[in-house]
Amino acid sequence: MTVLLVALGAAIGAPLRYLIDRTVQRAHDSVFPWGTFAVNVTGSLILGVLVGGALSQPVLAVLGTGLCGALTTYSTFGFETVRLFEQRARFYAVAYAIASIVAGLGAAFVGFTVAQALWS
Repeated sequence: MTVLLVALGAAIGAPLRYLIDRTVQRAHDSVFPWGTFAVNVTGSLILGVLVGGALSQPVLAVLGTGLCGALTTYSTFGFETVRLFEQRARFYAVAYAIASIVAGLGAAFVGFTVAQALWS
């Protein structure tokens, strides 16, 4: 049953990632991968809220593992960082890597803290 819940969440998260990524990236005329940055930070915030809210395992499976797992993308983050280095956009590569890690962790922490304050 858990596998089906994860698949259901992923079936929503993957197309959502694509749509958000393309929409955000189209809005910015930059080599900086704003679309991937946006979905990764958003997914980190959502996951922080879910975990901080101490939700049931089925809810965490569908929304945490499924939705957030498919919404966020570490592989694309890694690929885009390498691609920026290859394009000699070293400043953007380093800025993207640092900003992604700091913003992702920060968003997860904020989400967790807010959920704890609301539901504790």
